[in-house]
Amino acid sequence: MAKLVFIGAGSIGFTRGLIRDVFTFPGLQEDLTIGLVDTNPERLSFAKRSVDKIITQGGYHAKVEASLNRKEVLRGADAVLVTILCGDVDVWQHDILIPKKYGVDINVGDTRGPSGIFRALRTIPEMLAICRDVEKLAPRAILLNYTNPMAMLCNAMQQKSGLPITGLCHSVQGTANMLANWVGVPEQELDYLCAGINHLAWYLKLEHKGQDLYPRLKQAVATDKKIYQAEQVRNELFLALGSYVTESSGHNSEYNWWFRKSPALLQKYCTNGTNWNPGQHAYILNEYRSREKMWKKDAAAWFAEPQISLARGHEYAAPIINAYLGGELYKFNGNVPNTGLVTNLPAGCCVEVPVLASRRGFEPLHVGALPLPVTALTSLSATVEMMAVEGALTGNAELIYQAIANDPLTAAVLSLAEIRKMVMEMFKKNQKHLPQFKM
Repeated sequence: MAKLVFIGAGSIGFTRGLIRDVFTFPGLQEDLTIGLVDTNPERLSFAKRSVDKIITQGGYHAKVEASLNRKEVLRGADAVLVTILCGDVDVWQHDILIPKKYGVDINVGDTRGPSGIFRALRTIPEMLAICRDVEKLAPRAILLNYTNPMAMLCNAMQQKSGLPITGLCHSVQGTANMLANWVGVPEQELDYLCAGINHLAWYLKLEHKGQDLYPRLKQAVATDKKIYQAEQVRNELFLALGSYVTESSGHNSEYNWWFRKSPALLQKYCTNGTNWNPGQHAYILNEYRSREKMWKKDAAAWFAEPQISLARGHEYAAPIINAYLGGELYKFNGNVPNTGLVTNLPAGCCVEVPVLASRRGFEPLHVGALPLPVTALTSLSATVEMMAVEGALTGNAELIYQAIANDPLTAAVLSLAEIRKMVMEMFKKNQKHLPQFKM
């Protein structure tokens, strides 16, 4: 009798998609217990109704437990999935607004850079508390993290917990599908090797029936205006560095020195899919506030559908859980400690590499070296993340400043003195959320 626990189940669309996927495996359709945890009673109620609808329509034999307290449902769990957010828009908006005041134009702000680092500082203590509860109540469970900033959170948990932990992101399989469409190859026939760090992983091999697809992809990107415009930042990175990166142009525009350091560059490269709208301050914040207002309406529309699709999606979680509970082995790209897996990235950083899931847990696969043209940016970002995590774990505010001082976009715009002033302002705004830092 298997038990799965979703912490942050109020992310309703994501939760119901993952649970729908779980029931596509015959071995998980009988006698399954699903635990749902959220701090928002209304969202938790909607999540439970969503799962109940999936179970009823599918005719599955499963039990659902819902609680505002994770300790009430964690005991005996086989897998724990985490999709939390520490603080609402009113809290994390300053991760974007303060850097923007100083000239650092952030797009999404949930992964790295000053915004991603401060999100990590607020979230790491809660992730470690979750790990401690899982260790006590479900010591045999695997922990699957979907929360950003992925690499920093996983690095902190993997340092402090002995649980089998990996982080999951849909950018690898999502980008692979996009590239297959661009070069006219069926997705299921695409053969690739992808490695790096989360949101900065690179396709080291991209083939179809033994044929290298990179020449065809380069031609498509360089000559097809529609393809080029669809992912302008990523396509520029590809044409310059020779390897294709996993995460979207919106995210990647803020991870480097090249695209967001002046209004002219923003207008040239970041007008499509990168949340830049001239004259509208902090555009992404308005988008998230809109989502907050719409979730009930969207949920109501879903509940009103007489029949919902129960077909499996493209997320990794369900086949990983199936493999861990004795089903078919499953290979996926996950976030794990770098124990010599990627030889030219820092030892101990969090890398995103192929991983084999089985009843033994997670077995990451050795990759070797990244191509030199993509190593400089990737290695720097991994090092910055390691500094930020160490600062978070030790309460060392100076190390946080040093991490942000080495962030590519920040350094392209500001002097060291300006960066220190910005970081101090961000700490002041987050003071009540970061009691571990003595300022």
